[in-house]
Amino acid sequence: MWLTRILSLMSRRSPSPSSPDRPAKRQRLSHLTKESFKNGVFLAPMVRSGALPTRLFALQHGATLVWGPEMVDKAMLHAERVVDPVTGVVSFNGKSRAMFTTHPIEKPYLIFQIGSADPDLAVQAAKTVMHDVSGIDLNCGCPKPFSTHAGMGAALLSNPDLLCSILTALRAAMPPEITVTAKIRLLPDQADTLKLVERIVNTGISALTVHCRTRNMRDRDAAMIGRLREIVDFVAGMGKGIAVIENGDCTSWEDAKRIREATGAHSVMIARGAESNPSCFSTSPLKDVEQTLAPSYIRLANYLENHWGLTKFCVAQFKAQHLSIKKADAKLFREALSRAKSHQDPVLDSIYAPDALSGEEEMRLIVNAIESRTETSFRMVLPDPSASAPADPSPSVESSEKLDDTLTITPPGTQNPEPPGTGAPLLPANELLREVPALVSGKDPVTPSPHITDLTTAA
Repeated sequence: MWLTRILSLMSRRSPSPSSPDRPAKRQRLSHLTKESFKNGVFLAPMVRSGALPTRLFALQHGATLVWGPEMVDKAMLHAERVVDPVTGVVSFNGKSRAMFTTHPIEKPYLIFQIGSADPDLAVQAAKTVMHDVSGIDLNCGCPKPFSTHAGMGAALLSNPDLLCSILTALRAAMPPEITVTAKIRLLPDQADTLKLVERIVNTGISALTVHCRTRNMRDRDAAMIGRLREIVDFVAGMGKGIAVIENGDCTSWEDAKRIREATGAHSVMIARGAESNPSCFSTSPLKDVEQTLAPSYIRLANYLENHWGLTKFCVAQFKAQHLSIKKADAKLFREALSRAKSHQDPVLDSIYAPDALSGEEEMRLIVNAIESRTETSFRMVLPDPSASAPADPSPSVESSEKLDDTLTITPPGTQNPEPPGTGAPLLPANELLREVPALVSGKDPVTPSPHITDLTTAA
Protein backbone atom coordinates (compact mmCIF):
# COMPACT_ATOMS: atom_id res chain seq x y z
CA MET A 1 0.00 0.00 0.00
CA TRP A 2 2.67 2.47 1.05
CA LEU A 3 4.71 1.60 -2.04
CA THR A 4 1.75 2.43 -4.31
CA ARG A 5 1.28 5.81 -2.62
CA ILE A 6 4.94 6.72 -2.98
CA LEU A 7 4.88 5.86 -6.65
CA SER A 8 1.73 7.98 -7.07
CA LEU A 9 3.37 11.00 -5.45
CA MET A 10 6.48 10.59 -7.59
CA SER A 11 4.37 10.54 -10.73
CA ARG A 12 2.77 13.89 -9.77
CA ARG A 13 6.18 15.59 -9.25
CA SER A 14 6.87 18.10 -11.97
CA PRO A 15 9.93 17.28 -14.02
CA SER A 16 13.06 19.23 -13.06
CA PRO A 17 14.17 21.78 -15.61
CA SER A 18 16.95 20.59 -17.84
CA SER A 19 20.28 21.95 -16.76
CA PRO A 20 22.16 24.10 -19.28
CA ASP A 21 24.95 22.47 -21.19
CA ARG A 22 28.07 22.42 -19.06
CA PRO A 23 31.46 22.92 -20.60
CA ALA A 24 33.32 19.71 -21.10
CA LYS A 25 35.84 18.92 -18.42
CA ARG A 26 39.43 19.61 -19.32
CA GLN A 27 41.07 16.43 -20.46
CA ARG A 28 43.84 15.46 -18.09
CA LEU A 29 47.30 14.90 -19.43
CA SER A 30 47.87 11.20 -19.75
CA HIS A 31 51.22 9.64 -19.03
CA LEU A 32 54.17 10.64 -21.17
CA THR A 33 54.98 8.81 -24.38
CA LYS A 34 57.67 9.11 -27.04
CA GLU A 35 55.55 11.78 -28.74
CA SER A 36 55.55 13.87 -25.55
CA PHE A 37 59.23 14.66 -26.12
CA LYS A 38 58.65 16.13 -29.60
CA ASN A 39 57.92 19.75 -30.56
CA GLY A 40 58.77 21.03 -27.12
CA VAL A 41 61.00 23.50 -25.28
CA PHE A 42 62.20 22.01 -22.01
CA LEU A 43 63.83 23.17 -18.78
CA ALA A 44 67.23 21.50 -18.50
CA PRO A 45 68.41 19.72 -15.34
CA MET A 46 70.49 22.16 -13.29
CA VAL A 47 72.00 21.63 -9.86
CA ARG A 48 70.62 24.27 -7.45
CA SER A 49 69.10 26.38 -10.25
CA GLY A 50 66.52 23.69 -11.07
CA ALA A 51 64.74 24.09 -7.73
CA LEU A 52 60.98 23.64 -7.34
CA PRO A 53 60.07 27.38 -7.60
CA THR A 54 62.10 27.67 -10.81
CA ARG A 55 60.34 24.66 -12.34
CA LEU A 56 56.92 26.01 -11.39
CA PHE A 57 57.60 29.42 -12.92
CA ALA A 58 58.99 27.72 -16.03
CA LEU A 59 55.77 25.72 -16.41
CA GLN A 60 53.67 28.82 -15.82
CA HIS A 61 55.50 30.64 -18.61
CA GLY A 62 55.41 27.90 -21.20
CA ALA A 63 57.98 25.16 -20.58
CA THR A 64 56.66 21.97 -22.17
CA LEU A 65 58.43 19.65 -19.71
CA VAL A 66 60.83 20.27 -16.82
CA TRP A 67 63.83 18.26 -15.62
CA GLY A 68 64.75 18.25 -11.94
CA PRO A 69 68.35 18.65 -10.75
CA GLU A 70 70.56 15.58 -10.78
CA MET A 71 70.18 13.47 -7.64
CA VAL A 72 72.72 10.79 -6.77
CA ASP A 73 71.16 7.36 -6.40
CA LYS A 74 72.72 6.53 -3.02
CA ALA A 75 71.45 9.77 -1.49
CA MET A 76 67.86 9.02 -2.49
CA LEU A 77 67.95 5.56 -0.91
CA HIS A 78 68.19 7.07 2.56
CA ALA A 79 65.76 9.95 1.99
CA GLU A 80 62.56 10.28 4.00
CA ARG A 81 59.46 11.18 2.00
CA VAL A 82 57.35 13.82 3.76
CA VAL A 83 54.21 15.56 2.47
CA ASP A 84 53.33 19.03 3.74
CA PRO A 85 49.60 19.00 4.58
CA VAL A 86 49.24 22.73 3.88
CA THR A 87 51.17 23.31 0.66
CA GLY A 88 51.15 19.75 -0.70
CA VAL A 89 54.92 19.88 -1.26
CA VAL A 90 56.54 16.44 -1.32
CA SER A 91 60.02 16.49 0.22
CA PHE A 92 62.70 13.84 0.17
CA ASN A 93 64.62 14.78 3.26
CA GLY A 94 68.20 14.03 4.14
CA LYS A 95 69.81 14.41 7.54
CA SER A 96 69.74 18.21 7.62
CA ARG A 97 67.32 19.41 4.93
CA ALA A 98 65.28 18.42 1.90
CA MET A 99 67.41 17.07 -0.93
CA PHE A 100 64.61 17.12 -3.51
CA THR A 101 61.18 18.71 -3.43
CA THR A 102 58.27 18.52 -5.83
CA HIS A 103 54.57 19.32 -5.99
CA PRO A 104 51.73 17.22 -7.43
CA ILE A 105 50.85 19.99 -9.90
CA GLU A 106 54.12 19.46 -11.79
CA LYS A 107 54.05 15.66 -11.80
CA PRO A 108 52.63 15.26 -15.35
CA TYR A 109 55.54 17.33 -16.69
CA LEU A 110 58.40 16.37 -14.35
CA ILE A 111 61.43 14.27 -15.31
CA PHE A 112 63.62 13.11 -12.44
CA GLN A 113 67.30 12.90 -13.29
CA ILE A 114 69.47 10.27 -11.61
CA GLY A 115 73.23 10.22 -11.26
CA SER A 116 74.30 6.61 -11.09
CA ALA A 117 77.04 4.15 -11.91
CA ASP A 118 75.22 1.03 -10.73
CA PRO A 119 72.10 -0.53 -12.30
CA ASP A 120 70.71 -1.85 -9.00
CA LEU A 121 71.15 1.45 -7.16
CA ALA A 122 69.62 3.36 -10.07
CA VAL A 123 66.54 1.13 -9.99
CA GLN A 124 66.15 1.51 -6.22
CA ALA A 125 66.42 5.29 -6.46
CA ALA A 126 63.93 5.40 -9.33
CA LYS A 127 61.42 3.31 -7.36
CA THR A 128 61.76 5.78 -4.47
CA VAL A 129 60.40 8.67 -6.55
CA MET A 130 58.41 6.93 -9.29
CA HIS A 131 55.03 7.83 -7.77
CA ASP A 132 55.85 11.56 -7.79
CA VAL A 133 57.32 11.96 -11.31
CA SER A 134 56.49 11.06 -14.90
CA GLY A 135 59.91 10.02 -16.14
CA ILE A 136 63.42 8.97 -15.14
CA ASP A 137 66.46 10.43 -16.90
CA LEU A 138 70.01 9.07 -16.60
CA ASN A 139 72.70 11.73 -16.43
CA CYS A 140 75.47 10.72 -18.84
CA GLY A 141 76.83 14.18 -19.53
CA CYS A 142 77.81 16.07 -16.37
CA PRO A 143 81.58 16.74 -16.57
CA LYS A 144 81.95 18.05 -13.01
CA PRO A 145 84.23 16.06 -10.67
CA PHE A 146 81.50 15.52 -8.07
CA SER A 147 79.72 13.39 -10.67
CA THR A 148 82.56 11.82 -12.66
CA HIS A 149 84.77 10.79 -9.74
CA ALA A 150 82.40 7.95 -8.91
CA GLY A 151 81.93 6.87 -12.51
CA MET A 152 78.70 8.82 -13.00
CA GLY A 153 77.80 11.57 -15.45
CA ALA A 154 80.17 12.05 -18.38
CA ALA A 155 82.32 9.19 -17.09
CA LEU A 156 79.66 6.82 -18.43
CA LEU A 157 80.49 7.96 -21.98
CA SER A 158 83.74 6.02 -21.79
CA ASN A 159 81.98 2.97 -20.33
CA PRO A 160 79.09 2.28 -22.73
CA ASP A 161 78.50 -1.22 -21.36
CA LEU A 162 77.73 0.17 -17.89
CA LEU A 163 75.72 3.06 -19.33
CA CYS A 164 73.48 0.78 -21.37
CA SER A 165 73.10 -1.74 -18.55
CA ILE A 166 71.71 1.03 -16.30
CA LEU A 167 69.22 2.14 -18.93
CA THR A 168 68.18 -1.45 -19.64
CA ALA A 169 67.66 -2.10 -15.92
CA LEU A 170 65.62 1.09 -15.49
CA ARG A 171 63.40 0.30 -18.45
CA ALA A 172 62.77 -3.24 -17.20
CA ALA A 173 61.97 -2.11 -13.66
CA MET A 174 59.81 0.93 -14.39
CA PRO A 175 56.12 0.58 -15.29
CA PRO A 176 55.14 1.49 -18.86
CA GLU A 177 53.73 4.89 -17.84
CA ILE A 178 57.16 5.99 -16.53
CA THR A 179 59.45 7.03 -19.37
CA VAL A 180 63.20 6.35 -19.33
CA THR A 181 65.49 8.79 -21.10
CA ALA A 182 69.19 9.65 -21.27
CA LYS A 183 71.24 12.84 -21.58
CA ILE A 184 74.70 12.56 -23.15
CA ARG A 185 77.49 14.70 -24.57
CA LEU A 186 79.20 14.46 -27.92
CA LEU A 187 82.26 12.27 -28.20
CA PRO A 188 85.30 13.80 -29.93
CA ASP A 189 84.78 11.52 -32.94
CA GLN A 190 81.41 11.60 -34.70
CA ALA A 191 81.58 7.94 -35.69
CA ASP A 192 82.07 6.93 -32.05
CA THR A 193 79.14 9.17 -31.09
CA LEU A 194 76.85 7.43 -33.56
CA LYS A 195 77.89 4.00 -32.29
CA LEU A 196 77.10 5.06 -28.72
CA VAL A 197 73.78 6.58 -29.76
CA GLU A 198 72.80 3.35 -31.51
CA ARG A 199 73.44 1.30 -28.39
CA ILE A 200 71.55 3.76 -26.17
CA VAL A 201 68.50 3.89 -28.44
CA ASN A 202 68.35 0.10 -28.49
CA THR A 203 67.94 -0.01 -24.68
CA GLY A 204 64.31 1.08 -25.07
CA ILE A 205 64.53 4.74 -24.08
CA SER A 206 61.79 7.19 -25.00
CA ALA A 207 64.03 10.16 -25.87
CA LEU A 208 67.69 11.14 -26.09
CA THR A 209 69.09 14.55 -25.14
CA VAL A 210 72.41 15.51 -26.71
CA HIS A 211 74.43 18.29 -25.14
CA CYS A 212 76.35 19.55 -28.17
CA ARG A 213 79.66 19.83 -26.35
CA THR A 214 82.29 17.24 -25.54
CA ARG A 215 83.26 16.25 -22.04
CA ASN A 216 86.24 18.64 -22.00
CA MET A 217 84.26 21.63 -23.29
CA ARG A 218 82.70 24.19 -20.98
CA ASP A 219 79.92 26.75 -21.30
CA ARG A 220 82.30 29.40 -22.65
CA ASP A 221 82.95 27.13 -25.64
CA ALA A 222 80.38 27.41 -28.42
CA ALA A 223 78.14 24.36 -28.73
CA MET A 224 78.82 22.28 -31.85
CA ILE A 225 75.21 22.15 -33.01
CA GLY A 226 76.37 21.45 -36.57
CA ARG A 227 77.08 17.85 -35.58
CA LEU A 228 73.56 17.17 -34.37
CA ARG A 229 71.71 16.87 -37.68
CA GLU A 230 73.61 13.71 -38.60
CA ILE A 231 72.67 12.23 -35.22
CA VAL A 232 69.01 13.17 -35.72
CA ASP A 233 68.96 11.56 -39.16
CA PHE A 234 70.75 8.48 -37.81
CA VAL A 235 68.23 7.99 -35.00
CA ALA A 236 65.34 8.52 -37.42
CA GLY A 237 66.81 5.83 -39.65
CA MET A 238 66.62 3.35 -36.77
CA GLY A 239 62.83 3.55 -37.04
CA LYS A 240 62.04 3.60 -33.32
CA GLY A 241 60.37 7.03 -33.22
CA ILE A 242 62.83 8.36 -30.66
CA ALA A 243 62.98 12.12 -30.14
CA VAL A 244 66.40 13.77 -30.18
CA ILE A 245 66.56 16.83 -27.93
CA GLU A 246 69.19 19.51 -28.46
CA ASN A 247 70.93 21.10 -25.50
CA GLY A 248 73.50 23.86 -25.69
CA ASP A 249 73.46 27.62 -26.41
CA CYS A 250 69.68 28.01 -26.58
CA THR A 251 68.44 31.05 -24.65
CA SER A 252 64.74 31.47 -25.43
CA TRP A 253 61.63 30.18 -27.17
CA GLU A 254 62.47 32.15 -30.30
CA ASP A 255 66.07 30.92 -30.23
CA ALA A 256 64.76 27.36 -30.04
CA LYS A 257 63.20 27.82 -33.48
CA ARG A 258 66.59 28.72 -34.93
CA ILE A 259 68.25 25.68 -33.37
CA ARG A 260 65.54 23.28 -34.48
CA GLU A 261 65.71 24.54 -38.04
CA ALA A 262 69.51 24.29 -38.04
CA THR A 263 69.75 20.84 -36.47
CA GLY A 264 66.48 19.07 -37.22
CA ALA A 265 66.12 18.30 -33.50
CA HIS A 266 62.63 17.32 -32.31
CA SER A 267 62.87 19.57 -29.24
CA VAL A 268 65.25 21.96 -27.49
CA MET A 269 66.38 22.17 -23.87
CA ILE A 270 67.27 25.49 -22.18
CA ALA A 271 69.65 25.76 -19.23
CA ARG A 272 71.48 29.06 -18.72
CA GLY A 273 68.73 31.10 -20.37
CA ALA A 274 66.23 29.69 -17.87
CA GLU A 275 68.64 30.21 -15.00
CA SER A 276 68.75 33.91 -15.89
CA ASN A 277 65.02 34.18 -16.55
CA PRO A 278 62.58 31.27 -15.94
CA SER A 279 60.04 33.05 -18.15
CA CYS A 280 62.29 32.59 -21.23
CA PHE A 281 59.94 29.83 -22.40
CA SER A 282 57.33 32.44 -23.20
CA THR A 283 57.10 34.21 -26.55
CA SER A 284 57.11 37.41 -24.43
CA PRO A 285 59.54 36.78 -21.56
CA LEU A 286 59.52 39.09 -18.57
CA LYS A 287 61.69 42.20 -18.54
CA ASP A 288 62.90 44.10 -15.46
CA VAL A 289 63.04 40.82 -13.53
CA GLU A 290 64.10 42.60 -10.33
CA GLN A 291 60.54 43.93 -10.19
CA THR A 292 58.47 41.52 -12.28
CA LEU A 293 59.89 38.16 -11.21
CA ALA A 294 62.19 38.23 -8.19
CA PRO A 295 59.60 39.41 -5.60
CA SER A 296 57.09 36.79 -6.74
CA TYR A 297 59.80 34.12 -6.71
CA ILE A 298 60.82 34.96 -3.13
CA ARG A 299 57.22 34.99 -1.88
CA LEU A 300 56.47 31.66 -3.56
CA ALA A 301 59.68 30.11 -2.23
CA ASN A 302 58.78 31.26 1.26
CA TYR A 303 55.32 29.69 0.98
CA LEU A 304 56.79 26.42 -0.26
CA GLU A 305 59.42 26.53 2.52
CA ASN A 306 62.23 26.42 0.02
CA HIS A 307 65.66 26.64 1.66
CA TRP A 308 66.66 30.31 1.82
CA GLY A 309 70.19 29.67 0.62
CA LEU A 310 68.80 27.97 -2.48
CA THR A 311 66.30 30.77 -3.09
CA LYS A 312 68.98 33.40 -2.70
CA PHE A 313 71.27 31.65 -5.17
CA CYS A 314 68.53 31.30 -7.80
CA VAL A 315 67.35 34.91 -7.55
CA ALA A 316 70.94 36.17 -7.72
CA GLN A 317 71.22 34.59 -11.18
CA PHE A 318 68.22 36.51 -12.58
CA LYS A 319 69.11 38.84 -15.43
CA ALA A 320 67.04 40.37 -18.21
CA GLN A 321 66.57 43.50 -20.26
CA HIS A 322 65.77 46.70 -18.36
CA LEU A 323 62.93 48.80 -19.76
CA SER A 324 61.50 50.76 -16.83
CA ILE A 325 63.75 49.94 -13.91
CA LYS A 326 66.78 52.17 -13.42
CA LYS A 327 70.27 50.82 -13.03
CA ALA A 328 70.51 52.33 -9.54
CA ASP A 329 67.30 50.56 -8.45
CA ALA A 330 68.56 47.26 -9.76
CA LYS A 331 71.75 47.77 -7.80
CA LEU A 332 69.79 48.47 -4.62
CA PHE A 333 67.86 45.25 -5.12
CA ARG A 334 71.08 43.25 -5.49
CA GLU A 335 72.48 44.81 -2.34
CA ALA A 336 69.30 44.04 -0.36
CA LEU A 337 69.36 40.45 -1.59
CA SER A 338 72.98 39.98 -0.55
CA ARG A 339 72.23 41.26 2.98
CA ALA A 340 69.02 39.26 3.46
CA LYS A 341 69.21 36.33 5.86
CA SER A 342 65.78 34.81 5.19
CA HIS A 343 62.72 35.06 2.96
CA GLN A 344 61.10 37.44 5.44
CA ASP A 345 64.12 39.62 6.16
CA PRO A 346 62.98 43.28 6.54
CA VAL A 347 65.69 44.41 4.10
CA LEU A 348 63.58 42.84 1.34
CA ASP A 349 60.50 44.93 2.13
CA SER A 350 61.66 47.67 -0.21
CA ILE A 351 61.34 45.41 -3.27
CA TYR A 352 57.69 44.48 -2.66
CA ALA A 353 54.85 46.50 -4.13
CA PRO A 354 52.16 47.71 -1.68
CA ASP A 355 49.56 45.47 -3.32
CA ALA A 356 51.86 42.47 -3.62
CA LEU A 357 50.32 39.01 -3.62
CA SER A 358 51.01 36.54 -0.87
CA GLY A 359 53.00 33.39 -1.49
CA GLU A 360 49.80 31.35 -1.39
CA GLU A 361 48.22 33.62 -4.00
CA GLU A 362 51.31 33.30 -6.20
CA MET A 363 50.98 29.54 -5.97
CA ARG A 364 47.30 29.71 -6.88
CA LEU A 365 48.11 31.67 -10.04
CA ILE A 366 50.66 29.06 -11.06
CA VAL A 367 48.29 26.18 -10.33
CA ASN A 368 45.54 27.80 -12.42
CA ALA A 369 47.96 28.36 -15.30
CA ILE A 370 49.19 24.77 -15.25
CA GLU A 371 45.72 23.28 -14.87
CA SER A 372 44.51 25.19 -17.92
CA ARG A 373 47.10 23.47 -20.12
CA THR A 374 46.20 20.75 -22.59
CA GLU A 375 48.32 18.10 -24.24
CA THR A 376 48.93 20.43 -27.18
CA SER A 377 49.79 23.48 -25.09
CA PHE A 378 53.21 25.04 -25.59
CA ARG A 379 54.18 22.80 -28.49
CA MET A 380 56.52 24.27 -31.10
CA VAL A 381 55.23 22.85 -34.36
CA LEU A 382 57.43 24.06 -37.20
CA PRO A 383 56.15 24.28 -40.77
CA ASP A 384 56.86 21.25 -42.91
CA PRO A 385 59.51 22.15 -45.52
CA SER A 386 58.06 19.55 -47.90
CA ALA A 387 54.75 21.43 -47.90
CA SER A 388 56.24 24.38 -49.77
CA ALA A 389 55.43 25.00 -53.42
CA PRO A 390 57.28 22.71 -55.87
CA ALA A 391 60.24 24.25 -57.57
CA ASP A 392 60.36 24.92 -61.31
CA PRO A 393 61.80 21.77 -62.95
CA SER A 394 63.84 23.91 -65.36
CA PRO A 395 66.74 25.37 -63.37
CA SER A 396 67.53 29.02 -63.88
CA VAL A 397 70.95 30.38 -64.72
CA GLU A 398 71.35 31.60 -61.15
CA SER A 399 70.55 28.19 -59.68
CA SER A 400 72.96 26.54 -62.09
CA GLU A 401 75.70 28.82 -60.91
CA LYS A 402 74.89 27.94 -57.30
CA LEU A 403 75.00 24.26 -58.20
CA ASP A 404 78.43 24.71 -59.74
CA ASP A 405 79.62 26.51 -56.62
CA THR A 406 78.57 23.61 -54.40
CA LEU A 407 80.96 21.33 -56.25
CA THR A 408 83.85 23.13 -54.57
CA ILE A 409 82.47 22.63 -51.05
CA THR A 410 84.19 20.00 -48.94
CA PRO A 411 81.83 17.01 -48.54
CA PRO A 412 80.31 16.61 -45.05
CA GLY A 413 82.36 14.49 -42.66
CA THR A 414 85.65 15.20 -44.45
CA GLN A 415 88.51 15.85 -42.06
CA ASN A 416 90.10 19.05 -43.34
CA PRO A 417 93.87 19.50 -42.79
CA GLU A 418 95.30 22.45 -40.96
CA PRO A 419 95.53 25.47 -43.30
CA PRO A 420 99.05 25.90 -44.66
CA GLY A 421 101.13 28.79 -43.45
CA THR A 422 102.59 31.51 -45.65
CA GLY A 423 106.00 29.86 -45.51
CA ALA A 424 104.81 26.49 -46.74
CA PRO A 425 106.83 25.05 -49.67
CA LEU A 426 105.51 24.83 -53.23
CA LEU A 427 103.06 27.70 -52.67
CA PRO A 428 102.86 30.46 -55.27
CA ALA A 429 104.54 33.65 -54.21
CA ASN A 430 102.34 36.31 -52.65
CA GLU A 431 102.64 39.30 -54.96
CA LEU A 432 101.80 41.70 -52.14
CA LEU A 433 104.69 40.41 -50.03
CA ARG A 434 107.27 40.32 -52.86
CA GLU A 435 110.39 42.40 -52.11
CA VAL A 436 110.50 45.78 -53.87
CA PRO A 437 113.79 46.36 -55.74
CA ALA A 438 116.20 48.73 -54.03
CA LEU A 439 116.24 51.04 -57.08
CA VAL A 440 112.51 51.60 -56.61
CA SER A 441 112.22 51.68 -52.80
CA GLY A 442 115.49 53.50 -52.20
CA LYS A 443 116.29 51.07 -49.38
CA ASP A 444 118.80 48.28 -49.33
CA PRO A 445 117.33 44.87 -48.48
CA VAL A 446 118.17 43.47 -45.08
CA THR A 447 121.12 41.11 -45.27
CA PRO A 448 120.52 37.94 -43.26
CA SER A 449 123.09 37.02 -40.64
CA PRO A 450 125.29 34.10 -41.65
CA HIS A 451 124.39 30.75 -40.05
CA ILE A 452 126.86 29.08 -37.69
CA THR A 453 127.33 26.20 -40.11
CA ASP A 454 128.09 28.64 -42.88
CA LEU A 455 130.81 30.25 -40.76
CA THR A 456 132.27 26.87 -39.93
CA THR A 457 132.29 25.90 -43.60
CA ALA A 458 133.87 29.16 -44.58
CA ALA A 459 136.57 28.68 -41.99
